[in-house]
Amino acid sequence: MNQGDPIVITAAAYGGSVAPRYSIGTLVTNLEQYAAMCETFAAGGFDSSNSEFLYLDNRGPHQSGAYRGLNALLHAARGRHVILCHQDVRLLSDGLEVLDRRLADLDSRDPNWALAGNAGGRQPGVLAHRISDPHGANRNSGDLPARVMSLDENFIVVKRSARVGCSVDLEGFHFYGPDLCLNADVAGYSAWVIDFHLRHLSGGSKSADFYAAQEAFRVKWSHALRPRWMQTTCALLRLSGFGLDREAGRLTERSYAGLLRRLPRQRSWGKA
Repeated sequence: MNQGDPIVITAAAYGGSVAPRYSIGTLVTNLEQYAAMCETFAAGGFDSSNSEFLYLDNRGPHQSGAYRGLNALLHAARGRHVILCHQDVRLLSDGLEVLDRRLADLDSRDPNWALAGNAGGRQPGVLAHRISDPHGANRNSGDLPARVMSLDENFIVVKRSARVGCSVDLEGFHFYGPDLCLNADVAGYSAWVIDFHLRHLSGGSKSADFYAAQEAFRVKWSHALRPRWMQTTCALLRLSGFGLDREAGRLTERSYAGLLRRLPRQRSWGKA
């Protein structure tokens, strides 16, 4: 599938509420696996009275990458919360009522949360988990919910009102969870790992595609978060996340702006 080709989102027969609380969105390459996933959601209370199930049929040679495909699912979703999940996740004992409580708890803790998941990175070398997968059963880091800087892609809840999406200049099937988290952070929102236990049948793998996506992610976000001068129609600001550079920029803003104002081509700069 080319970047300009339209993406077709299909509504599955497992739920179709007129005003859904949840939209469950999935990229599907195996319809049997997807049906098994939906059955566990239905058993957990996600049904036509409260949810809609949307999927992108990604079988065959013309696939949409996760970044573009998930943006299409987010655009089509009508639910208050959009669950972006893999076709090989299976709900266990935690269902709709538990997720309702966990998200209500986030609302009270941090009204500006935008993303919630079951695994992610808190800080360098420190992870948060609440998941069963090939790496271990009932993995629980404790002390949840925990604010994180990244989320694993197997299960991510997006607060639809936050209008957070994936970057349009990245492709593939890796690092879109961290990408969502950085886009949320830039917009002023937060991401959390919550106590919502499910099983993910895959433990993940690191192929050549993984490392290519890692490098593309590094290049994009290193450029996006670079220190810079920001020229507006009425101010000049130095933007940097580094303490020394930020303070040095703040000290030089006024003198640098004054120097630029005196240049012939900038005689009208700053005038009403």
